[in-house]
Amino acid sequence: MMAGQPILILKEGTRRETGKDAMKNNIAAARAIADAVRTTLGPRGMDKMLVDSLGDVVITNDGVTILKEIDVEHPAAKMMVEVAKTQDTEVGDGTTTAVVLAGELLKNAEELIEQNVHPTVITKGYRLAAEKAKEILESIAKPIDLENEEILKKIAQTALSSKSASMAKDLLSEISVKAIKKVAEKIGDKWVADVDAIQIIKKQGGSIDNTELIDGMILDKEKVHPGMPKAVKDAKIALINVALEVKKPEIDASIQIKSPDMIHQFLEQEEKVLRDMVEKIKASGANVVLCQKGIDDLAQHFLAKAGIYAVRRVKKSDMEKLSRATGARIVTNLEDLSAEDLGHAKLVEERKIGEDNMTFVMGCENPKSVSILIRGGTEHVVDEIERSIKDALHVVAKAIEDGKYTTGGGSSAIEISLKLRDYAATVGGREQLAIEKFADALEVIPRSLAENAGLDPIDILIQLRKAHKDGKVTHGLNVYTGKVEDMEKIGVIEPIRVGKQAINSATDAAIMILRIDDVVASKGESKGNKGQDNEED
Repeated sequence: MMAGQPILILKEGTRRETGKDAMKNNIAAARAIADAVRTTLGPRGMDKMLVDSLGDVVITNDGVTILKEIDVEHPAAKMMVEVAKTQDTEVGDGTTTAVVLAGELLKNAEELIEQNVHPTVITKGYRLAAEKAKEILESIAKPIDLENEEILKKIAQTALSSKSASMAKDLLSEISVKAIKKVAEKIGDKWVADVDAIQIIKKQGGSIDNTELIDGMILDKEKVHPGMPKAVKDAKIALINVALEVKKPEIDASIQIKSPDMIHQFLEQEEKVLRDMVEKIKASGANVVLCQKGIDDLAQHFLAKAGIYAVRRVKKSDMEKLSRATGARIVTNLEDLSAEDLGHAKLVEERKIGEDNMTFVMGCENPKSVSILIRGGTEHVVDEIERSIKDALHVVAKAIEDGKYTTGGGSSAIEISLKLRDYAATVGGREQLAIEKFADALEVIPRSLAENAGLDPIDILIQLRKAHKDGKVTHGLNVYTGKVEDMEKIGVIEPIRVGKQAINSATDAAIMILRIDDVVASKGESKGNKGQDNEED
């Protein structure tokens, strides 16, 4: 430090923010993300149009889709995107709720920081509040099981009502519940529903009302030979993971042909190999062959002659779903193919959907894998319906797995908020301030719902608080009438995991951002420079 000369520790061009400035910038960035999706919350929320660098357009109000499509630069904002992604993978719904709650927690924490409350005290208070909030949520939750079809439909409708697919929510909720009931399996005492066992195929054309559930599978493939039957009733299905072609030897080999007779023998032998393969399939009793690999032209001819319907190059994931749907075993050696390995379906047929021919495997008995065929007027409509139906499938699956549901419309948030304020008084210390701020933050849910519905948020909050003080635990905001009503009666309900995960994700993100007091950002290098450096190396 001779003669006041500064010591440079960081690389030239590195940006550094410390103390309250760093905190304020991080909070501002996170809040900007929350504000971006806040207007999409609830049935009266608006949609966003996102255009990427290639000009592809996405129109949606699904929080996680919006945040994935936005190319976020700020590190604190990226954490908020992670909140939405976690909520989406865990529950499939409530992504906007989680992000908006995280933003509000940070806004309220900033007010405490201005009053010189230490961030560590705030984070401790938030942790205590989150644990208590989950306890309260458990206490107000109600039981549900797989047989409560009416309630499961309402759960699906609640997830769909905030999407553009809400005009067909009755049909889509029914499809979602039926699909989950088909694939749900009891393991021990618990139900498990694997959403991945449900195949979703989307085809532009028709209307949303043409969307249907298939008790089986749809393959985006056509039969391999025009001479094959267009439809096979009482199908006995062979799933084979073997190429119906003449095998090439593993080692390099050359064959010397010295006379025309030898060519004739060679071709006859090739034909015999393929004929034998088809005979083995025929002998097993199969009248439908779904092959994961290729089928030779000659083999196609023999299969068509035998009246067997065949499809080639079926995806591995589709083969596994077909196995679950039809009860067939995937065979990797034709020598082993027997009648016991075959699956069954009432009908296998080729249908033209839009411009494509597709194979429908329908009428499977007790299928553990089903398909949903989504139709819609435009590509954007079909994409949004797919996102909506995935949300509906996830919430129904989680409701069955957890066996509990809570009411929506901001009713749970208000109930937790009121009880947290009572709890804060028992904690004492400065943490009490943080718990009260957490309680205030939860009110952002009904407030945003009211704002998006064009209602006065203050009036609505006052009415909600009064209803809950009077013990009306399930009362929330009906955005269509603008009144505070019983959410259970009007069927606005959601799985308990939506609320729990939103509290967890939002609290974790807020705490992580609050604990940062120093941001060191290195100078970014352009990709062009990197390429030049590599060339020199």
